[in-house]
Amino acid sequence: MLHTIALIVENRPGVLVRIAGLFSRRGFNIDSLTVGATDNPDYSRMTITVDGDEVVLEQVTKQLNKLINVIRVSELDPAESVERELAMIKVAAKKEDRSEIMQIVSVFRAKIIDVSPRSMIIEVTGSQDKVEAMVRLLRQFGIKEMARTGKVSMIRGAKVVNP
Repeated sequence: MLHTIALIVENRPGVLVRIAGLFSRRGFNIDSLTVGATDNPDYSRMTITVDGDEVVLEQVTKQLNKLINVIRVSELDPAESVERELAMIKVAAKKEDRSEIMQIVSVFRAKIIDVSPRSMIIEVTGSQDKVEAMVRLLRQFGIKEMARTGKVSMIRGAKVVNP
């Protein structure tokens, strides 16, 4: 089962390495990891997706809470949060395929952000399932390159993860 963990950490060099090292030492795999500054420049927010059962989640949470630079650890319930991922996909685009690619882009409410004689770059945002579905449809044209952000997530309503 995939679990989403939101962390507030000190915005200092080496914090990401310590957190990644913790996962590595314990043998836990990080499915996705995003990091960015918060509204306070002293803190960064990390969103980590980890695959495992409740025991794995509990171990990860306990270990993260022990790290000095970690201010707050919260598991985000998918039913109570908004989750998004961004992907940029460079796809081979022959002249005869462009209209079909544009239809797929339209259905997914994605954007074409670059066009060249032999390729197109498409930007799609949404749930992981939406991004995966679009990738599956675009594979038939030949994906040349892809970059994905990983999941970012935020609790709905007035509740916050901030320190």
